Amino acid sequence: MKSYRWAAVVGLCAIALASGVPPSAQQLPSEPARQFGASITGAFEGWLDNPDGSHSFLVGYLNRNRAQEIDVPIGPSNRIEPGGPDMGQPTHFLPGRQTGMFIVTVPKAFTPQQQLTWTITVNGQTNSIPLRLHPDYNIDPFSHVAVNNTAPVLRFEENGPTIQGPIGTVAQAISRTTSVGAALSLSVWAADDAKFTSLSSAPMRNPPQPVSLRWSKYRGPGAVTFDKARPQLEVLAGGSVNVPFSGKATTTARFSEPGDYVLHLVGNDYSGDGGGAELCCWTTATVKVSVT
Repeated sequence: MKSYRWAAVVGLCAIALASGVPPSAQQLPSEPARQFGASITGAFEGWLDNPDGSHSFLVGYLNRNRAQEIDVPIGPSNRIEPGGPDMGQPTHFLPGRQTGMFIVTVPKAFTPQQQLTWTITVNGQTNSIPLRLHPDYNIDPFSHVAVNNTAPVLRFEENGPTIQGPIGTVAQAISRTTSVGAALSLSVWAADDAKFTSLSSAPMRNPPQPVSLRWSKYRGPGAVTFDKARPQLEVLAGGSVNVPFSGKATTTARFSEPGDYVLHLVGNDYSGDGGGAELCCWTTATVKVSVT
C-alpha cells in the first residue's frame, strides 16, 4: 500500500531542496509569502506508472504572491529541461499552493538516475526543482485504498469522452473558438462515487456537494474572466455521502485579447484540494480556446 501522506511530504521536500533546506527539515523555503514581489517554486507531488509502461510526474507549484496572479512565458524563465523548455507546464500562476496541476510523461526507458528540472524565474528570483523516479515518491492519485474512493469523472459533452484523475494535459485539451469580449459557454458533466473518510471516521456536518469545480486561466496572452469560476453543479442524481452522484454545471468565459489560450479545470471530491494531503482524489482537464 502506497503512503499518500508521505507523498505529500515529498512534495514539500522537493521545494525545500530547491532552496537549500535539507529534506529532513520537511518545511517550505524560508522566504515568506508577500502581497507582491515574491517568488514561485514548483512542487513535485510524486510519480505514477502508466499502462503502457511510461511514467508521469505529477507537479504543482507555490506562488508566494498572495494578491497576484503572475504570467511567466515559456522560455528561459519558465522551462523544463532536458527536452523542453515546453513540457505542458502553466504560464499563468494562481496565488498560493496549487497541488497537482499538470503531469509530465517520460518513456518507459527513463531511469531512476535520470531527472528533469523545472526552473521558474520571477521578480528576480530563480527556483528549480528535480523530477525523478524515486521509489518513495510513487503514488496512486486515482483511488484511495482505505475506502476505495476514486477521483471524479468529468465530461465536456453529456455522452462524450471521460477524464478521471489529475492527468489533464495541454496536448489532450479539447478545442473551442470565440471572439474578444464574447461569452464562451463551458458546460461540464461530473460524476463521483461520493465516498468519504476522515482520520477520526466522524461523519461530516452539513456536507457540501460531492464534487466541486474550479476554472482558471492556465495559458494565454490576455485576461480571462469567468462569470462563475466555481460553478454550482445542478444535481442530476445522488447528492449525499456514499450515494453515487452526477451533476452538470455551466459557466462562461470572456477573453480580453485575441490569441491562443488554455483553460484549466479542477474537479475535487469530498477529499478537497490536493486530496486533503492524501494525494487522492481529484481530476484535472484542459480546454484550448482560439480567440479572434
